[in-house]
Amino acid sequence: MKKKIMLLFGLLAALSVLITVYLTKDIQKEPTRQNSLLEKKEKNVRQNRLTLKTNAAAYAPGEEIAMTGLFNDQHFTGDVKAEYFHLQRKIKEETFHVQNGRFNAKINLPYQDFQGYLIKVYTLSTPSITSTIGVDVSSDWSKFPRYGFLSEFADKPLAEINAHLAEVNRFHINGLQFYDFHYKHHQPLKMNGDVPSDHWEDIANRQTSWNTIQRYIKGAHQLNMKAMAYNLLYGTFENAFQDGVDADWYLYRDKGRETIDSHPLPDNWKSNVLLTNPNHPGWQRYIINEQKNLYKYLNFDGWHIDQLGSRGKVFNEHGDPIQIDQAFGPFLQNIKFQTQSKRIVMNAVNQYGQAEIAKSPVDFLYTEVWDPYKYFGDLKRIIDENGIDSNQTKNTVLAAYMNYIHSNSKGEFNEAGILLSDSVIFASGGSHLELGEHMLSQEYFPHNQLTMSESLRNQLISYYDFLVAYQNLLRDDVTEANVPIQTSSDISLSLNAEQGKIWTFSKQKEHRKILHFLNFTSATNMEWRDTDGTQVRPAKKENIQIIVKEKEIPKKIWMASPNISGGLPEELSFTAKDGDILFKLPSIEYWDMVVMEY
Repeated sequence: MKKKIMLLFGLLAALSVLITVYLTKDIQKEPTRQNSLLEKKEKNVRQNRLTLKTNAAAYAPGEEIAMTGLFNDQHFTGDVKAEYFHLQRKIKEETFHVQNGRFNAKINLPYQDFQGYLIKVYTLSTPSITSTIGVDVSSDWSKFPRYGFLSEFADKPLAEINAHLAEVNRFHINGLQFYDFHYKHHQPLKMNGDVPSDHWEDIANRQTSWNTIQRYIKGAHQLNMKAMAYNLLYGTFENAFQDGVDADWYLYRDKGRETIDSHPLPDNWKSNVLLTNPNHPGWQRYIINEQKNLYKYLNFDGWHIDQLGSRGKVFNEHGDPIQIDQAFGPFLQNIKFQTQSKRIVMNAVNQYGQAEIAKSPVDFLYTEVWDPYKYFGDLKRIIDENGIDSNQTKNTVLAAYMNYIHSNSKGEFNEAGILLSDSVIFASGGSHLELGEHMLSQEYFPHNQLTMSESLRNQLISYYDFLVAYQNLLRDDVTEANVPIQTSSDISLSLNAEQGKIWTFSKQKEHRKILHFLNFTSATNMEWRDTDGTQVRPAKKENIQIIVKEKEIPKKIWMASPNISGGLPEELSFTAKDGDILFKLPSIEYWDMVVMEY
């Protein structure tokens, strides 16, 4: 009997343990289930994104802006509110109705030239879905150039052409360089009697279609983009004598005129490039007439002029040594005089001849960057030099090729390297030639081995929206300032681009001082090209105490970043004590901009 009672107690104890385990297990399951539902809800919100686009890259003052909003959820119906910001100030708001996941809006912004705006659109439902987009109201692209490129001109269906143009339009690219479309350097347009040929092969024996070029130009103009025809200032094919080029027009490597200066190209291409003397009036007359013929049949807006940098010791037809860069200014003046309304942009390879180019009638300054300009600080230095050379009258575009060696194999661009370089270029007041039918990685623009991930594309959209929205503080008559910036945090700040530190520099415009913070605390190296694609994403830093040595007390301090909230402005609280202005930087990933208003 005693054994039976003991056995019964044992069974009851075991049953109690099983019940406890079961109940505990069920209790533990409930928050997991709740978390799962919450994560699912958040995932649905993330997936139901709102995509905004506008119908042009830029707008003239008073021009109506057509904006389209598309939700991933095509069944979404309701209202959205749009708020319009110029810098930190909200200038107006209005409401639009969404039907079946889409809305179309007609927008009118203030009738003022050369202004940047940020539009915030958000749903009135909970949780809210928010998106932003930049808008450039500028009557002339040369004020705030955002340059892209095209490099494939074989026969293409119109839908493909329009898709490429729509893509660069979303990045607000307002000018396109038509790279290597030409038949020969000294005869850019192939003629068939008195009319252009339908097709020809370019220097690399690639098929080129006159109709494709024409369609690209027309489509670019519909999006308020300029179309620029690429060509060298001083180059011919080897057979140019039969096309009327004179031997006296060439550059020579020796006084005795034994060897024409040339630029070698791959053996399977049509020709090497022979270099002419840009000083020679005969050559100037010849190539300008060829350019005029091009304009006669194709409605290009101007000439994107290339060069090959320093050629060392070279000689003219008389055996006299010449300085090629000294010819750039007079030649460009002649081109402008001969072609009147057509635009001019000229490449200064590694700054060669930039001082002369800056004084000429080019629309903006363009530098192709090579060693020894290899570090992040060099990018800002070039932009600063260009500002000095042009008396702060011309902005800069950098042709700075990213992931150079990495792009010799198939793969993806390294997001961290791209965003760090763009952060430096944009904060310094420049823009970056990098976007076209594909993303650019080498100086031969058709080279196309790397793709842009969806994450990088979304980040770059935010960067170009930011470049447009804050163009009046980034590149609109902004001058260098010397604002002492310190921190009481355990993060090191530096006035130079240094590995392991946050680089700070300051600028000013009218009653504003603009502070830039660039995060190199995690940088594996300080070479901007990220040639092997190994740069790492910066570790996000939060709540950084900033001390600005400033006797005058600002009326307001605010910040914005392309990495935070779609670039929307955020006001910062601050205190002033004994000549110090103290505020907290909430967070920084790649780049933050802080504005002190007086």
